[in-house]
Amino acid sequence: MDMAARFIDIHVVQSVPFANLNRDDTNSVKTVQYGGVLRTRVSSQSWKRAVRGEFESRIGQAALRTRRIGERVTHLLAEERGWPQGLAERAGAHTAAASSIKFELAKDSKDPKQTVTNKVLTNAMVYVPESAVAELAGLAEEHRAALEAAKDIKKPADKSVLPTDRVEAVLRSRNGVINLFGRMLAEVDNAGVDGAVQVAHALTTHETDVELDYFSAVDDVTATWGDQTGSGHMGHTEFSAGTFYRYATIDLRDLARNIGDNPGELRELTAAFLSAFILSLPQAKKNSTAPHTIPDLAHISVRTDRPLSYAAAFESPVSAAGQGGFAGRSRTTLAEYAEVANGLLGTGAILTAGWAGVDEKDLDGLGTRHAGFDALIDAALTSALATRPGGAA
Repeated sequence: MDMAARFIDIHVVQSVPFANLNRDDTNSVKTVQYGGVLRTRVSSQSWKRAVRGEFESRIGQAALRTRRIGERVTHLLAEERGWPQGLAERAGAHTAAASSIKFELAKDSKDPKQTVTNKVLTNAMVYVPESAVAELAGLAEEHRAALEAAKDIKKPADKSVLPTDRVEAVLRSRNGVINLFGRMLAEVDNAGVDGAVQVAHALTTHETDVELDYFSAVDDVTATWGDQTGSGHMGHTEFSAGTFYRYATIDLRDLARNIGDNPGELRELTAAFLSAFILSLPQAKKNSTAPHTIPDLAHISVRTDRPLSYAAAFESPVSAAGQGGFAGRSRTTLAEYAEVANGLLGTGAILTAGWAGVDEKDLDGLGTRHAGFDALIDAALTSALATRPGGAA
């Protein structure tokens, strides 16, 4: 009997020009000290959000993470189903108040000491399929008479007239997005979903410097008709550039458990994630930097034992080539480390390994070369799904 695939590891080397893909609370480039030098970093949360957007587009499903689920219901009822605005707001508030999730009233924008009737915020963010909004609106329509007779939600102690069990059943619903990425919602029984994907923080393979970009903006009226010179606004922003190593792994057994016995969906979701991971890019500062590169290299391995990151390949920072550039040496370093690491573990747990990238020479440590990213993904999935994850074919 063939060993069953458990993990699909994906490794990416990608050069990104002058950009600020991920900022901290002071608008500074995120960094990390690794190997004794400063690297540019993009948090896993930031890149995962970009991946999720691309993933949703590919599978035609979307998920909604929000504390304002009641306001979405209000908007749908008022704008699309013709409810009076006041009744729609009451329905949205009763929807948000109907679950076991604690809630609060939103503050008045003009007077923060005052709350707004029927504008309910759940204390925990719900994470539901986009279609859940329509389901909750449909539930409100079923109970329209009760809502018309109900009181407004004015304080956290107020009770909803909508059935808690049915609202929470909608909050437990899931789709491919939630089955892959998981969901944390402890306030509702049995709503949690263990994610099947783990994503590492991206970091540059080499030392980087953060640069300050001084800018000014011209006031068009002053410049054309005024009698003043100079700019209308001045400021500065941080940027950096570099070659990043990115890594993620999919636990096929966890994903199969989340979706049930559905090999077609298992392949669709896995393929969509791998493509999305390769091609996604965080969108911060995109209008002023347009850093829309693609990876120099993508490497995928299918394993039966455990995930294996190659981040340690870059603990000693890559040095620039003779005439400059880190990308080529980063790809070579990755391949050399992969060969050594897999030699230490033994290659018996690798069902298949391959790569696609810009190199003209072979990178033997990364397995079989493929002509493009799609061919690489297809080969990995053909091997991985030849047997059931965690069991026999």
